[in-house]
Amino acid sequence: MILCVFFTALCGLGYSQLTPRDSDFWKNVHFGGNLGLGFGNNSFNASISPSAIYQATEILGLGAGLNFNYAKFRDAKLVAYGGSVISLFNPIPALQLSAELEQLRVNRQLELDGGNLEEDYWSPALFLGIGYGNRNVTIGIRYDVLYDSQKSIYASALMPFVRVYF
Repeated sequence: MILCVFFTALCGLGYSQLTPRDSDFWKNVHFGGNLGLGFGNNSFNASISPSAIYQATEILGLGAGLNFNYAKFRDAKLVAYGGSVISLFNPIPALQLSAELEQLRVNRQLELDGGNLEEDYWSPALFLGIGYGNRNVTIGIRYDVLYDSQKSIYASALMPFVRVYF
């Protein structure tokens, strides 16, 4: 998965060196992502997830994203980072279907009575989603078909989303 994201970025970088910035390719690339910040009683979490989508046709967009998450709770700390491959399908202008394969490297530390527990592992996710909106903003819901309640950094397999691209 990381290799796929690296290869996509490398191809895009190589192509951008050969093509003027005002070419048709760059007119069809949209940038966006997610920023998250949360505070609570003895807790803090933050995330940043930039992504880029190439609008191949009126109905199909393909892209890649990066993901970084940090969370600190009373007795636990989590750091997760990785990438994703994204596809967006608009069968009609207001309806967006999506599929996103995400691979995160997770480092989780728990402070327990009698010792600490530290885990490092890969956590895959395959999100299938449906949303309503226009080309720049979509509001919807997605479901992780690979959800594992013991390993996922997400609280549930079913998650709402707001997707914004410029």
